[in-house]
Amino acid sequence: MKQLKRTKISEALRLTNFGEEVNVKGWVRTRRGNKNVGFVALNDGSTINNIQIVIDIANFGEELLRPVTTGACISVNGELVESQGKGQSVEIRATEIEVYGSADPATYPLQKKGHSLEFLREIAHLRPRTNTFGAIFRMRHHMSYAIHKYFNDRGFYYFHTPIITASDAEGAGSMFEVSTLDIENPPRNKEGKVDFSQDFFGRQTNLTVSGQLEGELGAMALGAIYTFGPTFRAENSNTPRHLAEFWMIEPEMAFYDIHDNMDLAEDFLKYLIRYALEHCREDIEFLAKMYDEELTDRLNFVVENDFVRLTYTEGVKILEESGQKFEFPVHWGTDLQSEHERYLVEKHFKRPVILTDYPREIKSFYMKQNDDGKTVRAMDVLFPKIGEIIGGSEREADYDKLMNRVEETGMHTEPIWWYLETRKFGTAPHSGFGLGFERLMLFITGMANIRDVIPFPRTPNNADF
Repeated sequence: MKQLKRTKISEALRLTNFGEEVNVKGWVRTRRGNKNVGFVALNDGSTINNIQIVIDIANFGEELLRPVTTGACISVNGELVESQGKGQSVEIRATEIEVYGSADPATYPLQKKGHSLEFLREIAHLRPRTNTFGAIFRMRHHMSYAIHKYFNDRGFYYFHTPIITASDAEGAGSMFEVSTLDIENPPRNKEGKVDFSQDFFGRQTNLTVSGQLEGELGAMALGAIYTFGPTFRAENSNTPRHLAEFWMIEPEMAFYDIHDNMDLAEDFLKYLIRYALEHCREDIEFLAKMYDEELTDRLNFVVENDFVRLTYTEGVKILEESGQKFEFPVHWGTDLQSEHERYLVEKHFKRPVILTDYPREIKSFYMKQNDDGKTVRAMDVLFPKIGEIIGGSEREADYDKLMNRVEETGMHTEPIWWYLETRKFGTAPHSGFGLGFERLMLFITGMANIRDVIPFPRTPNNADF
C-alpha cells in the first residue's frame, strides 16, 4: 500500500482539492452496497460526521473486502471527489484498502441499530466509538481546555493539591481510606483498634473529597489559584446525579469578598457555555437532536441572561408562598433540594439564580459568619434542569470565629492544624467555589445521567474497566 500522510476525517471533509489522492484511517461504522459498488461510512473520532468511502468491488475482490465490516479498523488511499449524495460535500473513491483489525459481526456488539445508554454502560470499553459518546468525550476535552484557558488568561495559577490526605474538607466523613496494611490481619493497638502508626504514612489517610483547604493556602501566597482534578466521595448514592469519583474545579482568591466571588462564578460559567457553543456546535446539535431538543435554547438562556441574586431567606419565602406542592417540604433552616432550586430558576425567575447567606447549621465550618449570628456568606449557583451547579463562599478569615465553629461541629483540629494556622499569620479576606465538572458536562450535553458524561464511571458496586 502506498505510504501517504494521513488526513484526519474532520479535515478531509473540508478539503476542496478534488482529484488528489488522500489517506484516511478509522473504524467502519456501516457498510452497504451491491455486487458492483460498496459504500463504507468511516469515522476516526475527530468529528461527529463520517466520510463515505466508495469502493468499486471489481477492483478489490470480495475476499479482500470480506473483513471490512462494522467495527473493523482500516486505512484507505483514494481520490477525493465531490459527493453525489446528500449530507456531505466530499467522499473518497478508494484505490487501496488495508485492514488493520477485523471485527467479527457475530460478536461485535455495536452493530447498526439503536443501543440503550444502559447497555452501552456495560461496554464502556467500546462506547466511545458511538456517535453519542464520541460527541460527549470531545466536548469533555474542549471544556477541560476552556477551563484552563479561562483561568490562565486571567492571571490564576494552576495549583496541584494532594489526592491522598489526612483531612476531611467537608466534615462529612464519607471518604475512601488509603492503606497498605494487611486487610485480613491489620496490626492493632492496646485498645484493639487498627494501629495506623504502622501504616505507610504513619497515620490514617484517605482519598480527597476536595482540594479547597490546600487551595486556600495557595491563594494566600499566590493571590489567585485554581485546582482541577479528581475527588472522591464514599457516599452510597446510586442516583443519576452522583459519582464516587468525579472531577472538580476549585478557584480560590485572596482579597475577594462574596460579591467578587459571585461575579467570577457567573462570568466563568458564561464563558464556558459560549466556548461550547462556538467550538462544539456540531456535537451539540447532534445531542440536541438525539436526546434533548431544548439543549441549545437552554445554553443560550444562560449566556443571554444576568443571574438573579437573592438571599436564602428571600428564596425560602418565595417557595413557601408559591402554592407549589413539593416532594420535600421547605421552611427556613432546611437544605434546599433540586426541586426547590429548579422552581426558582425555571418557574419563578426564569433566569439562573445565585442564592446567598444560608443558615450556618447547614453549611461547612469554613464559611464566613455574618453579623446576624445565624447565616454565613455561602453562595450556590442554580441552573435550569440540574439545580445547583456551583457551591462556594467567602471563607472565614478570623481565627477565633473559625475555631469556635470547628468546636461547635465537633471536628478534630489535629488533621487541619496547618489550615487553622493560616488565620494566625497574615490572614486576609478570601473566597472560592467548587464546580463539579460532570455537573457542567450534564448541562452542556443535555444528558440525563452523570454516568454518561465520564468515560469510566465509579458508582456503588461498579468499578469495572
